[in-house]
Amino acid sequence: MLNNLRKLFILSSMLLIVACSTDDDGDQNQDQGNNQTAQQVTNIAQSGNWVVSSFVDSGTDETNDFAGYTFDFQNDGTLVATNGTQTLTGTWSVTHSSGNSSGDDDDDDDDNDFNIFFPVDESNDFEDLNDDWDIVSATDSRIELLDVSGGNGGTDRLIFTKN
Repeated sequence: MLNNLRKLFILSSMLLIVACSTDDDGDQNQDQGNNQTAQQVTNIAQSGNWVVSSFVDSGTDETNDFAGYTFDFQNDGTLVATNGTQTLTGTWSVTHSSGNSSGDDDDDDDDNDFNIFFPVDESNDFEDLNDDWDIVSATDSRIELLDVSGGNGGTDRLIFTKN
C-alpha cells in the first residue's frame, strides 16, 4: 500500500511539473519584439518613413483615421506625422522597462515599450496613439505594437509598415 502511494505521489508530481512549464509556445510572435534590444527597435524605427497599415482600437478598425499620413521617427526623439497639408509633431522612444511600472495589464515583467505621445486633445484621432505600447515584432519593414488597456480591458493593435 505504501509503495502504491509513493508511486502515485511521484506520478502526480511529474504531471504537475509538466503542466506548469513556463515554456509558452502558443504565440511565438508575441514575444519576438521583446527579444530585441531597445536600441535594435529604435534603429529599425529610425530607418525610414512609416505608415499605419492597421490600427484596431478595442475591436474597432480605425486605420482610416491615419490614411495618407507618413510617420518619421527622428533620432532626437521627435515624431513627425504629415499628410502633405497637415503636420503633427510629437515624441517617441523605445525604453526597456523592468517590472510592470507602466500600468498596463500584460504579464511581462521585463520588456521593451514603444512610447508614442502627440500633444493633442482627447477628441483628436492621434490621441489614440499615445501610449506605452508593447512590441510584438519589429522588422526592417514592419513594426507591430499591442496595448492591453488597464481600464476597460480592451486590446489595441497598431501596425506600422515602411513607406
